[in-house]
Amino acid sequence: MGLERLSLNALRAFEATARLRSFSAAAQELSVTHGAVSRHVRMLEDTLGLPLLKRNAHGTETTAEGQRLAEGLSRGFQLIQASVEQLKPGPLTLSCSESIMMYWLLPRLSRFQEANPDVELRFNMGYGPVDFARDNISVAIRLSTIEPPKDVIRTSAVTEWIGPVCSPAYLRTLRLASPADLPRARLMVSRTRLQAWDDWSHCCGTDLGALHIAEAFNHFYLLIQAAKCGLGMANVPRMLVHDDLNSGTLVAPLGFLAGPNKLSIWVAPHLNRRSDTVRLVDWLAQELRTSER
Repeated sequence: MGLERLSLNALRAFEATARLRSFSAAAQELSVTHGAVSRHVRMLEDTLGLPLLKRNAHGTETTAEGQRLAEGLSRGFQLIQASVEQLKPGPLTLSCSESIMMYWLLPRLSRFQEANPDVELRFNMGYGPVDFARDNISVAIRLSTIEPPKDVIRTSAVTEWIGPVCSPAYLRTLRLASPADLPRARLMVSRTRLQAWDDWSHCCGTDLGALHIAEAFNHFYLLIQAAKCGLGMANVPRMLVHDDLNSGTLVAPLGFLAGPNKLSIWVAPHLNRRSDTVRLVDWLAQELRTSER
């Protein structure tokens, strides 16, 4: 069987379905219909004379032969994308969490743009694992709790500082003088960091027992807004509240401590030598060192 009989669309449809374990998810990623993906995969199976997927009510699973093919296709598509980007560089895509984007990156970004007007940046909101080729990501800021890809280039690991913050009015009502007073406070966390108070208690060497968490918000930016509105005491990374502390809308009555996590910059290996990538990474590293020292 010649390779000319294998449709590129069929190969892409199968690789996406195998990776996402769903015809619907693959269709959404490829911007085609569910039926088109199903037909392409069936065509590929007919051409190869092998079953590649097991269909069930909950999605799909690859057969042993399908898994081998999917892994090879994934590597091949990544190599194609890397080769094209090296010949015709496009915009850089920076990935970080929405909270880091909102509270840390955007207030600083104009300085980078003024110094590097030729660098075109796009953004990807995320804080979990990264697939540089699939998601077209160039550089990512991630916590040390996230497992990096095998071939990623990591740089500039800095310690994340954490601590309790609240509005000045709430602090006056609470009369907080030491960590021992925290059980009297209405404690709040982000659902992305449910263990924040335990982490902080451990880092400051104070056994506060089982603290009662009054409310958990889906995102740090909602948690920070709740603290600014006087709804309680939030435990947050310092890098997210610099501006609020400087303006006085938030106070940190117990200061900040070096937390258990570090922040790293991850770089797509096929882009690490591009001039614009080097400049972006150097700038991010300097800004992280400045804000987290």
